[in-house]
Amino acid sequence: MRWRRPEFDTDMTQTPSKIVYTASATTTGGRQGRSVSSDGLLDVTLTAPKETGGPGTGTNPEQLFAAGFSACFNGALMRMAKNADVDASAATVTADIGFGPEGDSFAITAELKVAIPGVDSDTVQKLADQAHQICPYSKATRGNVPVTVTAV
Repeated sequence: MRWRRPEFDTDMTQTPSKIVYTASATTTGGRQGRSVSSDGLLDVTLTAPKETGGPGTGTNPEQLFAAGFSACFNGALMRMAKNADVDASAATVTADIGFGPEGDSFAITAELKVAIPGVDSDTVQKLADQAHQICPYSKATRGNVPVTVTAV
């Protein structure tokens, strides 16, 4: 493998060296449909939220993204906390995913609110910033989705 200096690398794709797990889900009907994982453990009815003209009676893609991002980020946070010898077993990460028009289509934003009970906010912010560097969702959104990370 040829090493490339990041400042000259025009392809910022970050590919795992080895795939250890692949999640698979199939959706029918778009935002007014149904999503089912290949193992059947995830099976959700999708509806648009009331704020976008839908009935708001089911899950929407932004909620699913928020759940995935907050779970992944919490894992990265716990790893950084462990490295710093900080107990983050009660840590919470809330992901607020914004959705709205952008030009002729739509776009999202992400705000991550990070809390570790019993840990001062400066330390929480430092650990959250470190987690933001290694979290796969953070990497996937970097440079495309505005993401803020705040200790609360």
